[in-house]
Amino acid sequence: MESGRARYWVLVMIVAISGFSQGMLLPLISVIFEQDGVSSTLNGLNATGLYIGTLIISPFMEAPLRRFGYKPVIVFGGLAVFLSLLLFPLWKSVMFWFVLRLIIGMGDNALHFATQTWITSTTPQERLGRNIAVYGLMFSAGFAVGPLFVPLIHVFEGLPFIVSGLLCMAAWSLVFLLKNDFPDIIQGNEASLSFIRRIRETMKVAWVAFIPPFGYGFLESSLNAIYPVYALREGIDVSYISFILAAFSVGAITSQIPLGMLSDRIGRRSVIIFALGGGAAAFFGAGFAGSEALGVLVAVFIAGIFVGSTFTLGISYMTDLTPKMFLPMGNLLCGIFFSVGSLTGPILGGYVVGREAGIGYLTFIAMFIALLFIVFLIGRPQPKRAV
Repeated sequence: MESGRARYWVLVMIVAISGFSQGMLLPLISVIFEQDGVSSTLNGLNATGLYIGTLIISPFMEAPLRRFGYKPVIVFGGLAVFLSLLLFPLWKSVMFWFVLRLIIGMGDNALHFATQTWITSTTPQERLGRNIAVYGLMFSAGFAVGPLFVPLIHVFEGLPFIVSGLLCMAAWSLVFLLKNDFPDIIQGNEASLSFIRRIRETMKVAWVAFIPPFGYGFLESSLNAIYPVYALREGIDVSYISFILAAFSVGAITSQIPLGMLSDRIGRRSVIIFALGGGAAAFFGAGFAGSEALGVLVAVFIAGIFVGSTFTLGISYMTDLTPKMFLPMGNLLCGIFFSVGSLTGPILGGYVVGREAGIGYLTFIAMFIALLFIVFLIGRPQPKRAV
């Protein structure tokens, strides 16, 4: 398969199934643990296994990508994910499931790092926003469908894991249709830079672009891992929780391509500011809705329209700011910031829910996004020539 278009669609299909497995896994395990009497704090800490795995493997991803190319890294990542998913039903243990989530985090990082870098390195600048938006749309579509499979636990507790694992294996097999490729070679003085120096130089020109992936990671993991716990305690039915979580992803799907195309026309920075401001307002509305499930669903859907595209907008903005030879490092840092956000989201969210006093969980999320809006608004990156 040599066509660039065909390669692009294989990559986004793989990402869609990865989104499905993540969207199902977070609320599924949270619901199982909550029904088994596991504390919200421990529930949130267990959810961080996915993102700890991502952080552990991050420093080791750039070198294999440059040496072996995109395809082997994707093969490794997909294999780790679907084998781990199929192992969940074998033994229900907080520690065992934490280890499996750790491995899934490593596999997901390899998969997303390779696919993102492959797409951003080969997409023309004038179509970058649209192509990355479609990439994000497919991930969001999978993520939206994932929570709808949570009620399968009423049939058999291990059934959702098995279904997700088999779908991931089917999508993973598509990568064998692709011809391997490699990122641009680092040349000149930059070739002698150490790993830490490449991080520093990339951060100089693109640090502000990593704020949206950080915020999206925080929001996604906390919302899917902790909101089910909060909603159950508020008296909202499990099936309705699945629809609320799916509503966020559906909102993201609705706006992903329009915002991506808009960013190609008026600039990434302006669209990201608009998205963060609107997302904060929508989550404040969800907080005011309280335990009124329909009101929360509508507000979360609107929030998804605004902030559901911030991860892909951040990737596109990073690509605008970063020299092409440093794109692997830029994509790696997008993944690291996303993982740091995803790691802290369930911990802080679990703490807020565990207090059972003070501000509500959704109001806490709104305040967090408002803070990111302020930081992004005042932040200014250096121009590309600084590297």
